[in-house]
Amino acid sequence: MEQNIAAARIAFLYPGHAAEDDYPRLAQMVSPAAEVTVVHTAFHEDAHTVKALTEMGSPQRLTEGAGHLEEANLEAVLWTSTSASFVRGIDGIGEQIETLENALHIPASTTAMAFARAIAAINAKRVAIAATYPQDIALLFKAFLEHFDIEVVQIASHGIITAAEVGTLDKAAVLRFATDNNHPDADALLVPDTALHSAAWLEDLEVAAGKPVLTANQVSFWEGLRLCGKLIPQPGLGTLFRMNPWN
Repeated sequence: MEQNIAAARIAFLYPGHAAEDDYPRLAQMVSPAAEVTVVHTAFHEDAHTVKALTEMGSPQRLTEGAGHLEEANLEAVLWTSTSASFVRGIDGIGEQIETLENALHIPASTTAMAFARAIAAINAKRVAIAATYPQDIALLFKAFLEHFDIEVVQIASHGIITAAEVGTLDKAAVLRFATDNNHPDADALLVPDTALHSAAWLEDLEVAAGKPVLTANQVSFWEGLRLCGKLIPQPGLGTLFRMNPWN
């Protein structure tokens, strides 16, 4: 049945180049198709280290990125680096959101916050994390989730330093990484790196894991639709998108 809803208009601020093609792919997978704009933000170093990620997600970098969107007709904007959000802590995430909302005067969020909301939306209480990051960064994601009373029953790290390398992982590698790092006690499996391709394989990931799987680009896009007030159940995009947001 045709939904009486206008296309969502969402911008994604994305550091560098890795898996940003997931966003236009996701835009074509929903009905009605969304209108997305991807702005590539600058940074000093492509590295999953606290120092590099803190600089990457600084208000200065977000303000620079937002400057490319001042004339755009948008409904929402996302800062789409999970790690360059949660490494700054809850207060730092609030600063990121405030920076974008003050610059563009539209609702804003970050991928880290999208994960917290998506976990609540599927009513998951315990999660496993399959992170591409080094262990110290993965543990900071665990600490972030615990702010929301989300229990992490297992955390695994791939130990990849650069986003560019993460972006080269193919379907077989991503499915294997997810299944190898699943946990029977987890209500959902989280795959938190926006540099990792996942949009084309969301249903495959859930079949392989035998449970809901939340990936960074998936939850970012979902969060964008939520901010636009245009979330409706969608097939082919995993459990998260099959949920009725009004329940």
